[in-house]
Amino acid sequence: QVQLVESGGGLVQPGGSLRLSCKASRSIFMGGWHRQVPGKEREMVAQMANAGNSNYADSVKGRFTASRDIATNTLYLEMNSLKPEDTAVYFCYVYDDSLRDYWGQGIQVTVSS
Repeated sequence: QVQLVESGGGLVQPGGSLRLSCKASRSIFMGGWHRQVPGKEREMVAQMANAGNSNYADSVKGRFTASRDIATNTLYLEMNSLKPEDTAVYFCYVYDDSLRDYWGQGIQVTVSS
């Protein structure tokens, strides 16, 4: 089992920045971030792959950066130039070395003036 604890969400003005963290209880293989707006399907935001590469949704390319700290088993999502349409509940997910997936509890990000 892997427990995930997300932090770093909140309210920010348009154009601002936030960094989400997702700390895993043990070592992980890879992971990423999704987000969901009420009444809409959950969408992929960032998908981390080996060798430090990541795939991003077109809507966040150039503004969001996903990273991982192997030493602390923590994923990060750096979000810059935030827009009101980025408002959503953000979920981190990870795969363990058996490729079983685990999801965080979700954290609210609200972009509003």
